[in-house]
Amino acid sequence: MTTRRPNVVLIMTDTQGANIVGCYGRSGLRTPNIDRLAAEGVQFTRAYTTCPVCAPARAALFTGLHAHSTGVWGNHLPLGNTVRTMGERFQDAGFRTAYVGKWHLSGQDYFDTGICPPGWDDKYWYDGRRYLGDLTDEQIALWRQGLNSIEDLRRHKITAPFTWGHRISNRAIEFLEERAAGPEPFLLVVSYDEPHGPYTCPPEFVAPFLDFCYDAGPGAGDDLQSKPAHHRAWAEEMKNAGSTAKPGALAMYLGCNSFVDHEIGRVLAAVQQHAPENTMVIYTSDHGDMLGAHRLLQKGPAMYEEITRVPFIVQLPGSRRCGVKDHALVSHIDILPTVLEAAGLPVPPILPGRSLCARVRDGVESGPDRAAFLEFNRYEADIDYTGFQPIRCWVSGDYKLVINLLDTVDELYDLREDPAELNNLIASPAHGEIRDRMLDELLAYMNRVIDPFRGYQWEQRPWRKTRKLGWRDKRRPRLADGYAPPALEYDTGKPGA
Repeated sequence: MTTRRPNVVLIMTDTQGANIVGCYGRSGLRTPNIDRLAAEGVQFTRAYTTCPVCAPARAALFTGLHAHSTGVWGNHLPLGNTVRTMGERFQDAGFRTAYVGKWHLSGQDYFDTGICPPGWDDKYWYDGRRYLGDLTDEQIALWRQGLNSIEDLRRHKITAPFTWGHRISNRAIEFLEERAAGPEPFLLVVSYDEPHGPYTCPPEFVAPFLDFCYDAGPGAGDDLQSKPAHHRAWAEEMKNAGSTAKPGALAMYLGCNSFVDHEIGRVLAAVQQHAPENTMVIYTSDHGDMLGAHRLLQKGPAMYEEITRVPFIVQLPGSRRCGVKDHALVSHIDILPTVLEAAGLPVPPILPGRSLCARVRDGVESGPDRAAFLEFNRYEADIDYTGFQPIRCWVSGDYKLVINLLDTVDELYDLREDPAELNNLIASPAHGEIRDRMLDELLAYMNRVIDPFRGYQWEQRPWRKTRKLGWRDKRRPRLADGYAPPALEYDTGKPGA
């Protein structure tokens, strides 16, 4: 008798940094369902997005490749046609696959096309375009522009069934009811737009935050004088960033944050009801929001913890580490290798991430110490916000190195001694050895993953002029992805070694 492969449920939110989830250390946020999942699984405390922008982060999460390899360098750029998604890999392996909610990878616009892409079941597909199709013109105008305060929510009698998030949960629960008892294992992705604006939720979720004061910490007072110029330009555009500290200033956002926790709870309850014994659950978010730290709002061309450190919880059948806070450095790039291994499927060489299964089950990790690679290229293809800002970041041990290619100022932070990232150590003689070692590691990783933006300019920084990059290095053929034929060597026309 064969053992059925585990099911996989991946739940994600939008614009929900680790700093606004209760189990990550801040009280009063009203996220009991996520907190309970953390108590039942392994909570990674140092998890990073691959890029602090929606579509590039999602591209990495759902393909296992960094944004620079997927074609999604910024919002509203489509996935390349040689890139396979998580859904395609699982569907081709015999899994029932469903994706419900925000996609943001069609390259069309924020709402996508309403067309279910390969790898997913059309019956459950529910992107922004399909949600809009269920609303009247008056309801669309109300959702996008008319619900800006708790008074608006009350006046228009907004209840959960009006929201995209509630309808996403309904379809996810429907899938669990219909498919969980079937003979095939399943992959279910539940992708909420909340707590991303326009912060639509029932008013009772907003009310508890009308007097809530959000403390952005010491970073709120950053004068940015030791930071790259584009941080100061961004701050100039966000002159009201300091208002987030006022009582109730974030009531709509935090209310929506609590509401999406409620909806996640509905889905988790359905998993327990319909597939309790053999289902892996992962929860995360694409990125965070600056919320006034460093005088900034929203997300953009920076690598501060507020927008790069994300919640990340894994619950694996048979794990003995329930309730553990794991401080290993992990990344969204590790999710696809993790779920592939958990499901008993091969992990192709092209994926740069590393499975977390052994760590989640037993707390063990083989191989080199973990580090996290992050990038930023462009916020969005169809607007000029921030422009082209090529940035690469390497987090290793207690330190974070940020290379701002178009600026003369790079960044180095000691996250243990300076968690608010106020003290830029890039020019510190005492940290020169650490800085140079991390740059070498970053460049080596860019070479390994064939970052198309790599080049000698990343190395010839004002603080380090002595290195010599072998920029005419050998070709790097595309690694096997499990679908395409082997890449052929340029000089021989034969498969590479």
